[in-house]
Amino acid sequence: MKNTISHRVADFLKNFPPFNELTNAELELISEEITIIYKEKESIVFSGKEPGHSHFYVIHKGAVSLTKTESNTIVDMCDEGDIFGLRPLMANENYELEAKAHEESILYAIPFSVFKPVALSNNAIGDFLIESFASNTRNPYSKNHRGKLFVDSNINANPDTKNSVSDLKLSDLQPVRYSKKIVSCDTTTSAKKAAEIMSEKKVGAILVVHDKLPVGIITDKDLRNKIVTGEYPITASAASIMTAPIITYPTTLTITQAQMAMMKSNISHLCLTEDGTVNTKAVGILSKHDVMVALGHNPAVLIKAIKRAKKTKQIKSIRKSVMHLLKGYLDQNIPMTLISKIISELNDACIKQIIEISLSKIEEKPPVKFAWLSLGSQGRSEQMLHTDQDSALIFEDVSEEDLPKTTHYFLNLAKAITKRLNTIGYDYCPAEMMASSPQWCLSLSEWKKTTSHWIINPGIDEVLLAAIFFDYNAVYGDNTLSHKLSDHIFYTVKKYPIFFVHLAKGALQNPSPTGFFRQFLVEQDGAHKDSFDVKNRALRPLTDAARVLILSHSIKSINNTAERFEKLAELEPNNKDVYLACSYASKALLKFRTKQGLRHNDSGRFINLKTLSKEEKIKLKRTFKTVKAIQDLVTLRFQLKTI
Repeated sequence: MKNTISHRVADFLKNFPPFNELTNAELELISEEITIIYKEKESIVFSGKEPGHSHFYVIHKGAVSLTKTESNTIVDMCDEGDIFGLRPLMANENYELEAKAHEESILYAIPFSVFKPVALSNNAIGDFLIESFASNTRNPYSKNHRGKLFVDSNINANPDTKNSVSDLKLSDLQPVRYSKKIVSCDTTTSAKKAAEIMSEKKVGAILVVHDKLPVGIITDKDLRNKIVTGEYPITASAASIMTAPIITYPTTLTITQAQMAMMKSNISHLCLTEDGTVNTKAVGILSKHDVMVALGHNPAVLIKAIKRAKKTKQIKSIRKSVMHLLKGYLDQNIPMTLISKIISELNDACIKQIIEISLSKIEEKPPVKFAWLSLGSQGRSEQMLHTDQDSALIFEDVSEEDLPKTTHYFLNLAKAITKRLNTIGYDYCPAEMMASSPQWCLSLSEWKKTTSHWIINPGIDEVLLAAIFFDYNAVYGDNTLSHKLSDHIFYTVKKYPIFFVHLAKGALQNPSPTGFFRQFLVEQDGAHKDSFDVKNRALRPLTDAARVLILSHSIKSINNTAERFEKLAELEPNNKDVYLACSYASKALLKFRTKQGLRHNDSGRFINLKTLSKEEKIKLKRTFKTVKAIQDLVTLRFQLKTI
């Protein structure tokens, strides 16, 4: 007779990760060994420092709080389908946190002895358990678990290991596509016959084999240099004119390796064999043309294409390739740090070329030097998708007499630029925070006066404008102008440190993304009613905190949120764990938003929670813990009252 209780347990578990990765047989096996535990409100499941139990827990109904016993601080609130109590499995240590029933609860206790073999044989389950454990440690981003959140285990995103993301070349990860149709001849074949075969087969190279093994290759270049010049007669054997010894590689060759091999030996074709040596049969030929085709969505190729573009429509087409590139990188789980750098470089290149095209359409050259500044997410190198334009223009000081005429010139230029940027996919900023607006197209002296006003008179609007502007990045023109402005801003802020307090208050305007009982705080009205605003609720609190903290250290030229937190970790070792947690959370949230935007063909800002799986919600909520942690730090640092 079937155990109906265990079947009900299995039916419940299969709706939640990682149990949804199990087979029915595995689910039934585990469910038969589960103990069902009832807990009254406020009753203890396990206490801090208590020896580990022989099982972990899944919440069937109710809620369980996880608390730091020494400070009585709740670090997590688990509800239906959540897992907790994994420390004995992962660390073989006593519990660090106290688990208490936040309300009347029913728990499933799953024995480690039953579940461990399943986890070891299934990478997806093992990865999920590691993530769940890491999120419930005292430091969810500790060195032992760093790099596991929001990235797959097959990608090493651990900054403590020196395979530095910045050293990774994406083309290293792209295998080559080679031709399996091998055209070959024997060593005794005449040069004339070899040329006839190449012409008939319409190939640029023919493999020379002996005893079915590759020994050399004849290319169009060999025929030109050795036969057409008269160095060898047309009756010469293939062995006498071939390029030898043949250079062989395995079929696992990557694009970068192929490029390097061709450059090193100054050749245009490679031979791929069964084991990568001349001792096995050839299975394919790779040409320089094949490599160039494979590099069609390579960043370097796209950059060159952007720089060659003479029309706006050409750049619009290339931007589509950039989006394909972005999607491919996300599908490959390339670290977000690297993705954001590459996509930002491509976005900057598009903006630069649009400016060049706009300048070429104006007969009159710029009257003075100028710089185009990207603001907001583009200024922070965090603009992955097609979003609003945020920009400013700064030009050299001119006499009061020449100022109106100079301003008029640059406003017209800026209008042409913003119009073309709109054509290639950048929406106009609804608030008109663009260089085409008079208040965002100013001389250096005017910008100094404007930023000084924001700093000295920090009202709500001034703080908002400063927050947007202070993330600027000069993408075109004379960088000395932006450097001079940066120096002025830091000098003024030091004179009026009260500005930090107002900027810090602004960083606390968006509290924890979750409300009572860990529910997502969603929009209450408007076009996005009941949607979760991942930008304002989750990303912005981290961005705002990073800005005010890095500014308080007078650090220039670091605009990216994750990089700001990493720099702060160096400057303040005592807060290193919090800052690194924030760095990871910002990258994870950016990746999440980008994926959602690509999935729904929008900016990814507003998320319909019904479209998220339980696993996605769990991963998203894990990043929220850092929001409260960094806001607590900002509150203490700038002596603010808790909002």
